[in-house]
Amino acid sequence: MTTIEHTADAGTANRTGLYLAALQLVFTLGWTTYVIYLPKLAAEVGIAPSAVILILMLDQAIFTIADTAMGIAADKMAPIAGRLGLFVGLVTAISCAAFVALPFVAGAGAAAQGWFIGLIVVWSITSSALRAPPLTLLGKYRAKPQVPFLAALAMLGYGIAGAVSPYLGVVLREHDARLPFVISSVVLLLTALGLSRIEHDVARDTVPPRPDEVAKPLGLVPIAFIVAMVALALGYQLHFAMNSAPSYLRFAAAGELQWLMPVFWIGFNIAMFPASLVVKHRGGLIVMGAAGLMGAVAIAAAELAGSLNMLIAAQFLAGAAWGCMLMSAVSAALAIGSTGAEGKVTGLVFSALALGTFARMAAVAGGLQKMPEYAPLLHWAPVACWSVAGAGLLVIAAARLQGGAQIKASAGG
Repeated sequence: MTTIEHTADAGTANRTGLYLAALQLVFTLGWTTYVIYLPKLAAEVGIAPSAVILILMLDQAIFTIADTAMGIAADKMAPIAGRLGLFVGLVTAISCAAFVALPFVAGAGAAAQGWFIGLIVVWSITSSALRAPPLTLLGKYRAKPQVPFLAALAMLGYGIAGAVSPYLGVVLREHDARLPFVISSVVLLLTALGLSRIEHDVARDTVPPRPDEVAKPLGLVPIAFIVAMVALALGYQLHFAMNSAPSYLRFAAAGELQWLMPVFWIGFNIAMFPASLVVKHRGGLIVMGAAGLMGAVAIAAAELAGSLNMLIAAQFLAGAAWGCMLMSAVSAALAIGSTGAEGKVTGLVFSALALGTFARMAAVAGGLQKMPEYAPLLHWAPVACWSVAGAGLLVIAAARLQGGAQIKASAGG
């Protein structure tokens, strides 16, 4: 490959990563908008405030199933150039239509309660097309050394959305829901429709996967990987969504949370890119495992922090660890599914994230955070989740490396 060709390929690859980052950013901000307004919209159709958490749990239960299903669908469509972009665009159009309709239907009052719930179900199912399917482009068309950096770019959108979400909540809470829902849907649809162009560019520059390629059944390593991912996702949910705000309130006023909570996401966004270099040379499982152990130490430090500055530093490191884990998880999923199951394994990663969110919401719905006898469990469970999963992933990575070395030795002999 000439220098000009290499530069052109790198430019297309970077555009792909930036596009995926924009897609994740817009989608996650749309989800945040939904969570902000859901209590108000639910009240308009006669749904009690106590039932809002159940609606959110329904969303996550649907994501848990739909993310994997959409990933499998992406595997079947990706070999035919242009088909994946068309599929994502059509499903996103349905998703955005359902999303836009929510505040308007809610305005009809209690008589529209069934329609309101039905629209939420449709939106939840169809929005899964925006997570795993676009990321399969990285695994099916991109050279393996490029994948970690591009995965970091893609997850950057997720991290930026997490950082700005507290401010978005403050800005939007008192405004009418209809305009934010329309704006976020239009931007999301326009972004999703760009997938066909991105898909065309990457397919033009690389050898496409064979249409007759059949994905192999998942073995023990992918299953162990997904189990570990569930544990890591649960640890993240318990630490950040349940424990972080109360930890900050030990040293700061409630009004300062909007400035303190993004510290986690700043660490997340910064750490992914240097970690992607390690993934490129050592593999995603090793980085996931090491980050899990380091993150467990950071969470323990946050729990034991004696000052605000120490807590801020610990939260920054915990966020950095989670960024390394998530970026590495996407890279590892694409590598593990490289026999034609990239979408399936990536979908399972997002299903694991949804399952972790569902478990955290179930704990909130059950009032565990209000029960003193469960306080130690909620505070130290994230440490256990990340440390056990991290250690397990390192064992798997070491076994794979040893197996690879033995194969090379046998071939050499």
